[in-house]
Amino acid sequence: MNQFKTILLMLILSMFLLVIGSYFGGEAGLMIAFIISLAMNFVSYFFSDKIVLTMYGAQRVERQHNPALYDTVERLATYAGLPMPKLYIINTPTPNAFATGRNPNNAAVAVTTGIMRILSKEELEGVIAHELAHIKNRDILVQTISATLVSTITYLVHFFAFFGGSNDERRERNIFVDLALMILAPIAATLIQLAISRSREYLADETGAQICGNPMYLANALKKLAAGNEAIPMDAEPATAHMFIVSPLSGSGFVKLFSTHPPLEDRIQRLIDIANGRR
Repeated sequence: MNQFKTILLMLILSMFLLVIGSYFGGEAGLMIAFIISLAMNFVSYFFSDKIVLTMYGAQRVERQHNPALYDTVERLATYAGLPMPKLYIINTPTPNAFATGRNPNNAAVAVTTGIMRILSKEELEGVIAHELAHIKNRDILVQTISATLVSTITYLVHFFAFFGGSNDERRERNIFVDLALMILAPIAATLIQLAISRSREYLADETGAQICGNPMYLANALKKLAAGNEAIPMDAEPATAHMFIVSPLSGSGFVKLFSTHPPLEDRIQRLIDIANGRR
């Protein structure tokens, strides 16, 4: 269902792009915006792993540095049919973790010192399985594609609303429609992108439960992570929030609409349902 939801949202985002492109710039305008966005996101796709690991001061870990953690990641990666990812530790008391890398052969898993302190062995396995699921499901690629589409829409409306087309074409368009699209189109596209991100989190939870063999490992971990991140907030960049297993950013009510993660209560309940055979 989450795979289907992702495909559906990507199709909606693509159709939205085509409609906006046709309205503002035609084929030529659409192509220009797409090339600009593709170039920017190409850099992100190939180098974001190095950037984010450096940003959080992640330190590479080999087997001799932490045999128990290394063996756990290696065993779960083997069970998931993945190569052993590079392993990193981030020295912060905030309990969290993330995976990055453009494909399974160039992947990395990072955990904080805080998460290793508060989770049991089984709960940590659930978290690592979730991160390996992101790698297995190619979520970095999915997020890059959706970001490219959203960026293209944003460039398109802001540039062509003022400069696109001939003077006659601009006069024929309704200025109020142009202004409405300039404001609302990027917001609508971003909301779709965030919905895609949330659907991938649900999918990673489900796949991670299969990898570690017990959905309750992750469900119990998420309960502790919710309390841990509230007690010790992380100084995280909003642009990287979607990468973490739980959002390091706080927010409630209307802000949840713009969240990269589903509500933790929903994720936990879904995992409980899987454990009880209701999903």
